[in-house]
Amino acid sequence: MEQQLTQENNKSTEASSNVALTPGKMRVIKRNGKVVSFEEEKIKVAIMKAFLAVEGGTAAGSSRIHENVDVLTKAVVDVFERRMPSGGTLHIEEIQDQVELQLMRSEHHKVARSYVLYREARKKERSEEDGQVVAQDGENDEISSIVKRACEGLEDVGSQQLIEEIRNASYDGMSEKDLADCMVISARTMVEKEPNYSYVTARILLNNIENEVLDFLEIDRKLKSDRTKMYSEALTKTFNKGIELGFLNKELKEFDLGKISNSIDESRDFNFTYLGLQTLYDRYFITSDDTRYELPQVFLMRVAMGLAINEKDRDARAVEFYNLLSSFDYMSSTPTLFNSGTHRPQLSSCYLTTVPDDLSGIYGAIRDNALLSKWAGGLGNDWTNVRALGSRIKGTNGKSQGIVPFLKVSNDTAVAVNQGGKRKGAFCAYLECWHLDVEEFLDLRKNTGDDRRRTHDMNTANWIPDL
Repeated sequence: MEQQLTQENNKSTEASSNVALTPGKMRVIKRNGKVVSFEEEKIKVAIMKAFLAVEGGTAAGSSRIHENVDVLTKAVVDVFERRMPSGGTLHIEEIQDQVELQLMRSEHHKVARSYVLYREARKKERSEEDGQVVAQDGENDEISSIVKRACEGLEDVGSQQLIEEIRNASYDGMSEKDLADCMVISARTMVEKEPNYSYVTARILLNNIENEVLDFLEIDRKLKSDRTKMYSEALTKTFNKGIELGFLNKELKEFDLGKISNSIDESRDFNFTYLGLQTLYDRYFITSDDTRYELPQVFLMRVAMGLAINEKDRDARAVEFYNLLSSFDYMSSTPTLFNSGTHRPQLSSCYLTTVPDDLSGIYGAIRDNALLSKWAGGLGNDWTNVRALGSRIKGTNGKSQGIVPFLKVSNDTAVAVNQGGKRKGAFCAYLECWHLDVEEFLDLRKNTGDDRRRTHDMNTANWIPDL
């Protein structure tokens, strides 16, 4: 009997190992180095525990909690599926970081706080169990230097406390990238204790971004000691590289780049909070093979120059736009931030259309949606004119299937054609309340029922006349 159980356990372990190593699948590296298969259910359980820690055990039966957990889990999984469509390997910390980020973005701040504190408590427990491993002295000197610079001029933050946190979380032989990520994660956990640590974390992240950009553009890191020179060289090289890669508009080089670079206020880099700078890094900075090569103020200047490209005094107008953007007195919409200064400067946020009641018009509208979404536009379609379920079709003498099947196609188009590969497509369907399909229309977002008649990835709006 014991031999039989042992054989069954071995088979189970081998099966799990085979799943983890299957090509095209996502895998997870645990803290002990073991590679296991990616399991969505474990993410759901972790998020549910975080909600229950805040809401109490009785909330386990709440449909609201379950719906929130499902939405957040899907958001986390979608991030990794977009990042690695052909499968790949993740570290467990990356998954936990993404859970934390999605909780913050969804404004579940109390749950996010509970989750951060739980992670911190578990880290301390592991340190006590396994013994702390301290990084080499040279690395510690670099850590101290970066952290002290990040804390300069900020009240109620302690550089020494953060340095100790980073040392406890780091170890000998740690790669530069892993150490950089470790520093950001350690600083981020202290934001709950003091809001000014958000600026500290942003400055540590800024240091990582500068290293990534300067290395890609082949600029000596020593220039970081003179940020004015660093930005002057980075501006020119970023534009040259972007034009060479076929992404940026060649007309950017026709500006007076000397005047433009002299107008950059590099000190405004330190006005970013962590979430703001991390969002720019994740979504907005231009990339080449997942490597960012745009510094924050170069990014804002590129947007400003794109907006001023057709002005008479383009240099002066670009500087004016830049000063508005970099001071955060005004911020452009997402399509403008994505596309300004590129070879396809589509700057509009929203497009509103009416879908006609014929096949060529319906699929023409869906085609237009796909092309507009490709360049980061959000779509609003009025489907009221399309005939309802059971209506007669004159050409075939048949009966219509109504608007729902077409809305399902529109929903899937939003998933298939995301906004420049940077965020999900944003589609919204509108219907007036007198339409005969209005009841099925109101059910489109439900999590129950026939999934072929559900649209989980697009918004719906029921127009009610003011009568």
